Amino acid sequence: MSFWEDEVPAFIRTWLLEESDAEVRYLTLRDLQDLPADDSVLLRAKEAAHQHGLIAHILSHMDKTGFWIKPGAGYYPKYTGSVWSLIMLAQLGADLHMDERIARACNYLLDYSLTEDGQFTMNGAPSSTIDCLQGNLCAALLDLGCNDPRLEGAFAWMARTTTGQGLASKEERAAPLRYYAYQCGPGFACGANWGLPCAWGAVKIMLAFSKLPQEQYSPLVEQAIQCGVDFLFSVDPAGAQYPCEAGKLPSGNWWRFGFPLFYVTDLLQVVEVLVALGYGHDARLANAVQLIRGKQTAQGNWLLEYSYTGKTWVEIGEKKQPNPWVTLRALRVLKRLQDG
Repeated sequence: MSFWEDEVPAFIRTWLLEESDAEVRYLTLRDLQDLPADDSVLLRAKEAAHQHGLIAHILSHMDKTGFWIKPGAGYYPKYTGSVWSLIMLAQLGADLHMDERIARACNYLLDYSLTEDGQFTMNGAPSSTIDCLQGNLCAALLDLGCNDPRLEGAFAWMARTTTGQGLASKEERAAPLRYYAYQCGPGFACGANWGLPCAWGAVKIMLAFSKLPQEQYSPLVEQAIQCGVDFLFSVDPAGAQYPCEAGKLPSGNWWRFGFPLFYVTDLLQVVEVLVALGYGHDARLANAVQLIRGKQTAQGNWLLEYSYTGKTWVEIGEKKQPNPWVTLRALRVLKRLQDG
């Protein structure tokens, strides 16, 4: 059975393949139609996205040396600095083999944001490392096609912080490897979440691991993945009752599907990650999958419920309106569920 022909309404198929949305068209051909990498239609769509679409617009704002707005680690300004520009380029389907500027930007980020011990940081110092940033950048660099050997250390750091292996407490300041104020303990403990395990950070870490080729899994990475899966399934993902400030309810953003995704996370990404890690048929995902299907409109698309309108280099639609990016995200997850 073809998911594209049998599960995607004709109107939606036409909508997602409109040439006016170059990146959506390219990723639809790649991810929903499963066109081979050397298919001429796919290659033309990929080229159009890089030359005329949102990717080209973001790259037009890059300094020739490889950064956006401000030199250095690139966390600021939100959400147009180097960190956010590269994360968004990755989600748009950018590929460093298509434009040398992307490769230059990846190398610049690794030079200025990654420490020798593998931490991606907000200001270049190890103390400003945090799970959501680490996971997002590791995932983005892999999606962009970066295979720099320095990434091995970044993945090792993620695995260590998740499991606690080889790391001292944040109070042991003389230790060669330790936790810090933000990434403050094993199991995704985060200073920004009052020292509690942060599910947003956990999802980003697991997102990065889900993109790492399995032949690169070390025993430590396998242990970290199992730790993350156990944490994400420690509650019903559909309810998102993950640890948060005492007396507070979970963020409503869990149930607001959006694009792009930075450190804010939604349930669609939780399911995406768990499916990518091989848990698509796990009964514990049933309620979350039902929630995703329940957000589909009568026309067969999904609405944009969370956005960064006016904060990023490009606009991707109006809130509470049918959105091709959110629809693409949802259909990719549902297709992967069907494909097993």
